[in-house]
Amino acid sequence: MTDLAETQAPRAHARIVYHGPVAPHWEVYGDWGDRQVLDEFRARVLARLVLLPRDDPQFRRNRERIVRDAERELITIEWDLGYAEDTV
Repeated sequence: MTDLAETQAPRAHARIVYHGPVAPHWEVYGDWGDRQVLDEFRARVLARLVLLPRDDPQFRRNRERIVRDAERELITIEWDLGYAEDTV
């Protein structure tokens, strides 16, 4: 994250939740912030994740892209993948 982004307050917060192997796999919930910003972010996230289960190798690459997108848009994100991430 750049110094500029660190000095600015977040514009929104989103939770990205994995629902399991049955489609749709993912949902993005906006906890607070500008609805339009969250709706646009949700559309980009779902476009990257719509057909990917969490164990797919493409998921890791797309997850990094989503993290960078959130940093650019000043959106804090929280991932709920259904397991403790330190055990993966």
